[in-house]
Amino acid sequence: MIRVMLVDDHALVRMGFRMLLADAQVEVVAEAGDGEQACQDYPRIRPDVVVMDLSMPGMGGLEAVRRLLAQDPKARVLALSAHEDTAHPRRVLRAGALGYLAKRSAPEALAAAVRVVARGERYVDPQTAQALAVAEIEGTGSPADVLSEREFSVFVQLARGATVAQVAGNLKVSPSTVGTHLYHVKQKLGAANQSELTLVALRWGLIET
Repeated sequence: MIRVMLVDDHALVRMGFRMLLADAQVEVVAEAGDGEQACQDYPRIRPDVVVMDLSMPGMGGLEAVRRLLAQDPKARVLALSAHEDTAHPRRVLRAGALGYLAKRSAPEALAAAVRVVARGERYVDPQTAQALAVAEIEGTGSPADVLSEREFSVFVQLARGATVAQVAGNLKVSPSTVGTHLYHVKQKLGAANQSELTLVALRWGLIET
């Protein structure tokens, strides 16, 4: 039986996923409400697959995926997201996640995706795969594509309303480092302040309303 760790900040969502997976003979052996807890618990539990939501408080799912794979390069991660953009799937797959599943997908897709990732194979839901392919062909994408990985993490957290001090704590870096990233983000995106960063993120579906 495939052993799964569920990481999502909503208990009701985790409960729903647990029920869906149980029906498919997949065992949920651990749950975490944020990326920090997932990174802390992973070495002890060593699940076959980590199902990681990307939109969580604290460090967020993208940073948690990076840290999990730094701990264990063989970790198998299926990223889940309600985002409609192409930046999140592109970045989390580049960070090492084996799979990406949009939350708009049919319920049965979760178990199918978990099985594929458990085999060590790649999985991207069809709608996201098409969006990524079209963006690649047409050369379109998010304005955030110009940002580095760390700049993107800082940008998303600030766009959600976090302070520089909070972002520094979440990413385990100094406030001055976050300030430097913020300066570069604003320069690259043509934003004058944090409110404009939020508008950019909302316009491109990088954060949820």
